[in-house]
Amino acid sequence: MAKNKTGTAHIYASYNNTLIHITDLSGSETIAISSGGQTVKADRLESSPTAAMFAAKKAAITARDKGVDQIYVKVRAQGGHNGAKYPGPGAQPAIRSLARAGLKILSIEDVTPIPHGGCRKKGGRRGRRP
Repeated sequence: MAKNKTGTAHIYASYNNTLIHITDLSGSETIAISSGGQTVKADRLESSPTAAMFAAKKAAITARDKGVDQIYVKVRAQGGHNGAKYPGPGAQPAIRSLARAGLKILSIEDVTPIPHGGCRKKGGRRGRRP
C-alpha cells in the first residue's frame, strides 16, 4: 500500500439520494462507492443527513484500506434545465464524515451542470400551475 495516495470524492446529493464515489485522480478507476440507499431501509430517508454520514464513512473506510489518505471533493446537485441548482441535505454531512474518517480534504468544488441557453424548460408559457 502506497502512502499519500490521492483520490477524488464525487458526491452527488439530490433530494432523493446521496451517492459517494471515490476514484483515483483521473476518475477512471473506482476505489470505493456507497449511497444513502444502502444504509437505510426506508426510501424517504435515503437523502437524509444521517444516511449520507453512514455512506460517506463506509466509503472512506474502504478507501483508507486501499491506501488513499488525501482527497479532492467534487459536490454535484442534480442541475441541468429541470433539476435542482443546489445540493441536497446530505452533501455537507457527507463531507464532514469523510474528514472525520481520517481523509485529508485538499479542496471542495461544486461541479453542478449549469444550462447555457439550450432547450426550452418544461411548464409551458404560463409556467406550472397547481
